[in-house]
Amino acid sequence: MTGMMRTFALLAALTALFLVAGFMLGGEAGLIIALAVAIGMNAFAYWNSDGLVLRMHNAREVDARTAPDLVGLVRQLADRAGMPMPKVYVIDTAQPNAFATGRNPQNAAVAATTGLLRTLTPEEVAGVMAHELAHVRNRDTLIMTITATLAGALSMLANFALFFGGNRNSPLGLIGTILMMVLAPLAAMMVQMAISRSREYEADRIGAEICGRPEWLASALRKIEGMAQRTDYVAAERNPATAHLFIINPLHMQAVDSLFATHPKTAERVARLMRMSGKPTGPWG
Repeated sequence: MTGMMRTFALLAALTALFLVAGFMLGGEAGLIIALAVAIGMNAFAYWNSDGLVLRMHNAREVDARTAPDLVGLVRQLADRAGMPMPKVYVIDTAQPNAFATGRNPQNAAVAATTGLLRTLTPEEVAGVMAHELAHVRNRDTLIMTITATLAGALSMLANFALFFGGNRNSPLGLIGTILMMVLAPLAAMMVQMAISRSREYEADRIGAEICGRPEWLASALRKIEGMAQRTDYVAAERNPATAHLFIINPLHMQAVDSLFATHPKTAERVARLMRMSGKPTGPWG
């Protein structure tokens, strides 16, 4: 199953979980209310999520005059990928990292931290920016917005059921309803994380194709992970819900390939990239 097919399958599972839980917990009325709120949240996120994320991280837009090397690199990679030129932002923080945002390739932005631009080689920066452009081309930012909204709506539905007593006519019974209140949001979060990890693997692959050198991105991932674990990123710690957007988890937690990880293991990502390059993976893979 390809990465995109797996993503759609997980999205379908999340949607089905939302609908089933909505009826079980709140009956028809609860389902309608939660669905209406979810649609409203999705509409707001569709039009405003990119600006909100950039403001959360105090990102400043740059151009060919203020950051000629970075903007020129992104333009070259976007042309190579056959994409519109996204807006380019820089975030003043020592931790090396980057993310992409925007509802579609025509309204997209890529952001890199000053730590990334200072500590990585130009080739490694090219690998990172190609990865972020891959997210834009794949519309991953929109997919992740939808999954985050559905997961949030399901949690809200569980809280709604808890407050109002749930659907007393539910075939699950009282114990089953309580379990659904607890387990449904947990299952939604697991599906959301699985989608995020799947999209990272796909962005690695396509990003490597865009820049033409998979080993550049592999080297960048190793460096970023090592430095991210030692370097504070205050804005990210303050806004943990945005962690899945970054190329490497910016939070101070061990990145493991588990049910609750937003990112795959870096060693596995590096190994896949090095297999693409046809070179040995080295001691890190």
